[in-house]
Amino acid sequence: MHFSSCLCALLVALVYQVSGMDTVIGLYGETIEVPCNNGAPKPKDLFMTKWKYDDGDLLTQLKDQDASVIATDKYKDRVSMAENSSLLIAAATLKDEKTFTCMVVAGADISEYPVKLLIHKAPTGVEITALATELEIGKPTQLGQCSTSDANPAASITWFKNKKPLVADGKGIIISSNVKVDEVTGLTTTSSTLQYTAEKGDTAALFTCGALNTLSPPVSFTVTYPTERISLHVISKGPLMEGANVTLKCKADGNPPPTSFNFHILGKVVKVENSDSYTVTDVTRESTGEYKCSIIDNAKMEDSKNITINYLDMSLSPSGKVMKSFGEGLALTLQTHASGELKVSWTKDNGKLDSSPTFDKLTYSDSGKYEVVVTMGALIKKASFELVVEGVPVIRRVAKQRGEDGQHKVLTCEAEGSPKPTVAWSVNGTSADESPYVNGKITHKLTIVPTVNLTVVCTVSNELGQDTRTINVSTLFEEVRMDKQDSSDEGDTTKLVVGVIVGLLLATVVVGLAYWLYMKKSKQGSWKTGEKEDGSTEESKKLEEKIEEKLEENSQKVEV
Repeated sequence: MHFSSCLCALLVALVYQVSGMDTVIGLYGETIEVPCNNGAPKPKDLFMTKWKYDDGDLLTQLKDQDASVIATDKYKDRVSMAENSSLLIAAATLKDEKTFTCMVVAGADISEYPVKLLIHKAPTGVEITALATELEIGKPTQLGQCSTSDANPAASITWFKNKKPLVADGKGIIISSNVKVDEVTGLTTTSSTLQYTAEKGDTAALFTCGALNTLSPPVSFTVTYPTERISLHVISKGPLMEGANVTLKCKADGNPPPTSFNFHILGKVVKVENSDSYTVTDVTRESTGEYKCSIIDNAKMEDSKNITINYLDMSLSPSGKVMKSFGEGLALTLQTHASGELKVSWTKDNGKLDSSPTFDKLTYSDSGKYEVVVTMGALIKKASFELVVEGVPVIRRVAKQRGEDGQHKVLTCEAEGSPKPTVAWSVNGTSADESPYVNGKITHKLTIVPTVNLTVVCTVSNELGQDTRTINVSTLFEEVRMDKQDSSDEGDTTKLVVGVIVGLLLATVVVGLAYWLYMKKSKQGSWKTGEKEDGSTEESKKLEEKIEEKLEENSQKVEV
């Protein structure tokens, strides 16, 4: 009693200070901490801390003592004081939304710190109910009702289409909301109804609704609208060519789409029910033309396509295996007929040719497999023939030469013919070498060491005939002797020429001497006999002329 009197006297002497009100938001059902003086440290001269609300005191705590609960109502078992003097309220409900005051007595001052407590609760879930069965374009339809419950404050619902919020415009989008409060808990249930006028693009649209950070599962609707346009599609694997099957597919933009159509096949109408497709089988080039499809109950709504059936005809003459003789001609004929521009290419034995082959005069090199490829877009046709040029073998050249070591001779026989000729020699030898058989040509070499002079025969043959050629081959010793004799003959010839020149000179001297003696004798005779000098003189002149001619002739021979 004495303590209470002193406390009352003390409180009368104190000065009251009231601070501005703070607000604290707590979560429904959780323990809420209401701070005293916004969580400021306790004053050093603290005497007492007390929490109260409008209906009475809750608890007090003297310095250095435990807090004492004063409340006797619903807070008796739900309140406590934290170490920092905060008020702790367990199992918060909406009824705890009050103003709580922390009173602090320190020294000669009494301070009060009122705190307004608000209780929030997130909605328990969001869902869409009362869904429409379908949406019709241009017709306002209640799409569904979105609701969320057990919230405080009341939840605000937003509608979304493809994750974008819908905003009410009073025409195509009308949104109405309603809020109900639970009489026991005070929590609210919010419902929102969406009336929506669908468009054609809403066929695959996803609608959701949400409150705070919670979204409903998405929903979609069947959007119905009449057919406004149809289109004809041609379905085929690869190019449209003769013998193929062509499928026509008629698509309509209505929902649900029509299930029956009329297909116009080159003027003939084919009615197809419960399907949008029709297949034309085994088409030909005569199938080229205009094709249409239309709706059965509206023939004016149609679409058409011009279809071209591609074709490529090709024939090659000759074909298969062709046997021809060497030197003959071969007529090559390629005929084509197609619906478009063609590209022609030739190969021989898989090697590309620059142009089409021609065969005016066949040679062995013309033998081979020829293939022509004709293309028109994706269409490809091929034809081929194998040309074999045959002929009796002919020897083109035989030759001989001394080996590099000088100890043997190499005989060469070059021939051509087809089928491949067989080469035979009339002598035996070593190191027989045969070249590859290419373009009808073959070369055969034989190494021999002749000990006597030989006439060697080369024979080439196949099933069509044969040819032979001979070549004279001397021994290696004879060739060496002939080389030396050739050198000796050259020296003898030089000596002979010199001897002839000397002989001619001596003959000239002798003739001159004889003439001089004769003239001398003639003159002596005429002086003695007294013969007529005229005749003698004339004969002497003739004799002199003959001697001069002879001397000139000998002189020319000497010069030669």
